[in-house]
Amino acid sequence: MTLYATPSHDATIPQLADVIARALVAPAWRTHLGPTDPASINCREALATLPVLRKSDLPRLQKSAPPFGGFEAQPTGEWGRLFLSPGPIFEPEPEGPDAWGAASALAEMGLRRADVVLNTFSYHMSPGGFLFDSGARSLGCAVIPAGPGNTEQQLELIAAYRPNVFIGTADFLNILLEIAAANGVDTSCIRTAIVSGAAFPKPLRERFAVARIDAREVYAAAEVGIIAYAVSDRPELIVSRDLIVEIVDPNSGIPVAPEDTGEVVVTCLRPRRPIIRLALGDLSAFHAVTPGERLRLRGWLGRVDQATKIKGMFVRPEQIREVQSRHPEVQRLRLVVQRVRDVDSMTLHAEAAIGSSMLPETLATTLAAITKLRGRVELHSAGSLPEDGKLIVDER
Repeated sequence: MTLYATPSHDATIPQLADVIARALVAPAWRTHLGPTDPASINCREALATLPVLRKSDLPRLQKSAPPFGGFEAQPTGEWGRLFLSPGPIFEPEPEGPDAWGAASALAEMGLRRADVVLNTFSYHMSPGGFLFDSGARSLGCAVIPAGPGNTEQQLELIAAYRPNVFIGTADFLNILLEIAAANGVDTSCIRTAIVSGAAFPKPLRERFAVARIDAREVYAAAEVGIIAYAVSDRPELIVSRDLIVEIVDPNSGIPVAPEDTGEVVVTCLRPRRPIIRLALGDLSAFHAVTPGERLRLRGWLGRVDQATKIKGMFVRPEQIREVQSRHPEVQRLRLVVQRVRDVDSMTLHAEAAIGSSMLPETLATTLAAITKLRGRVELHSAGSLPEDGKLIVDER
């Protein structure tokens, strides 16, 4: 049994050399990759000799050379859309339909022409909503650009348009189903759910199955689009056809042994925006495959760093440091993430020797401004929080 049956570890990948050549047009890629002959980088083994680019480094690199850190040769005004993802990370959208190449993955998950899709990912600043929107519309689906929240209006949309496909986080679908049931709104039209951006725990899988909703999980990133996705009830996710996914040692960037756990590194073979060995900080492993099968991931197995995804949005340690920098009266901060009644919840614990009565409110406002998420704030006396260097603790 071999893990690299399709594609094989040393098999030639025709598009790879061209993608490397296109990347080298941009000054930051030339600096990062060093002296590189694109023609020699034509297989997975050769690709693994190149350095990884850590996604967690992008905010710093972009700040030094705004907006894209020198990794895009195309002028800013020639992109389709311009986004700001949590981090903050500035993201351009390539021109043209299906900019992230999502259509083929959505088709394999069962979307068809004339499906009506309720897309609840955000269309505001971050690319999630547009990523799935462009893929679905390329297949001929009608898309309702609902975005997240506004549950009362969402139920009006469901009652009027009768969408058969939901796209969004599993948590939000669960909320919609619960509120619809409480208000007597019929949601039986929803037969397929494409869920991504947050955890998809077993209790929610079971609830959707009871509701006769075929829920399919997607692993995606703003930079490269859909990375892997479920096409059946099997727990593993098949890797998208136009990406090269590696599982590497987080320290060395060298691919780990077959089926070992390591960091997910992605190279995008779509030429409009070259991405070479982007290390996402997520842990996963390849599922064993037989010759001729597509590569499959065992799903999300944790993080290399303390960054965590809450309600579909990444929150990073540097963001918690930014909160503290704006409040010198606070000695130490610690963000604790939990699941409360099947919903992600975050609480910012703050040490303050002398805290005003307004401090919790002002900290909560700053936290929301920086992370784009709301959370509770609890004050503690100086020296009461653990001194273990952790700024984010995920207890889910």
